Amino acid sequence: MDFTRKLSFLVFLLCILISLQNQDVDDINVKLEFSSRTDKYCSRDSQYSIFDDHSFPPLPMFATTSVEGRKLQQQTASVGFLIYDYYQQTCPQAERIIRSSVRSLFRKQPQIAPALLRLAFHDCFVEGCDASVLLDSVEGMHSEKESPPNESLKGFDVIDIVKLELEEACPGVVSCADAVVLAARESIILSGGPFYPLKTGRRDSLSSFAEDATFELPSPQDDLSKIIESFSSKGFDERETVSLLGAHSTGVIHCKFFVNRLFNFSGTNSSDPTMDSEFLSFLRSKCNTNQATLMSPISKSLSPSQLISTSLSPSSIIHKLSSSLVEEPAIPMDFEGPGESFGTLYYRSLLQGRGILYVDQQLTAGEETKTWVQAYASDVSLFHKDFGTTMMKLSNLGVLTAPMGQIRKDCRKVS
Repeated sequence: MDFTRKLSFLVFLLCILISLQNQDVDDINVKLEFSSRTDKYCSRDSQYSIFDDHSFPPLPMFATTSVEGRKLQQQTASVGFLIYDYYQQTCPQAERIIRSSVRSLFRKQPQIAPALLRLAFHDCFVEGCDASVLLDSVEGMHSEKESPPNESLKGFDVIDIVKLELEEACPGVVSCADAVVLAARESIILSGGPFYPLKTGRRDSLSSFAEDATFELPSPQDDLSKIIESFSSKGFDERETVSLLGAHSTGVIHCKFFVNRLFNFSGTNSSDPTMDSEFLSFLRSKCNTNQATLMSPISKSLSPSQLISTSLSPSSIIHKLSSSLVEEPAIPMDFEGPGESFGTLYYRSLLQGRGILYVDQQLTAGEETKTWVQAYASDVSLFHKDFGTTMMKLSNLGVLTAPMGQIRKDCRKVS
């Protein structure tokens, strides 16, 4: 009997130990679940990250670097792998460097702000935010830069300068893809737009997708159905589409993108009947069929290695940027003069039939899209909130995370 009692007592103790171990596991799981939810409370200047580089299981590595293989990699990428303050341990000053560099260049050349915003959109809209738009053409691969929608794309020199400063501080750490979206955010702030938090940890593409850029990027000539279809294919609803096009609140629009509305709309040898007559006269005085088809040569931009080897002074770099950003006749988006809030003039102009681009004016052609145009025209705070949220979504499209992609040292070529 004594032996039986002792055995029963040992079994009892064993059950208690097992129970305590299970409770510890449950506590750990609860803590992990709590931690996974806390990243939403990270602020703009937070220096703390709840995850490190080893918090996530690695994604499968694909052996192929073909376009098909690269697209397969894109489909497996998850925004969940991006985190706030990704560079906290490896390059804590990264975001500060980008912010300082963009602001310094902006003081000398304000037109870099819309250029950086457009650059980010054209990168993210084609196979995701992977800096593929920055790659130069090489044998066997055409650059997205050479696709028709990207002919007037600018800002490459700015990213080169930003990347040089990042490489000097933290060699081989910060991706070009992160530099693009962070620089775009800074340009929006400098243009009077909202701040929005961004997770980081993007990796750079091994390929460029010129054909996709040709057919996937929205056209200034798109009607409402094409606009909705194009943005819907990237996961944006009509409200998000209207807010995202509010990016046209800043910068200039080259005459060649809307001259057909002034003189030969849809082959009618007449103007677009939806345009305000007074506004039509104003645009015709600024653009004519001869001016709008002329393009001055685009300055050849310097690569990072050339910037170093030629030892250009800051003033020389600024002059280089200036010459590469000035081209054919154009209309500033704030054509009534500076001072209007980011977004306000754009949406009010659409309601008055004063949209410069056909694609913009088409937002008033649909019941739901016009409702949001009216809402943003009367409430700039609502627009800023929605625009910031939509820019966060755009910046997370199709990202690559480790071990996919790479960190380029020169944003113009695969390392």
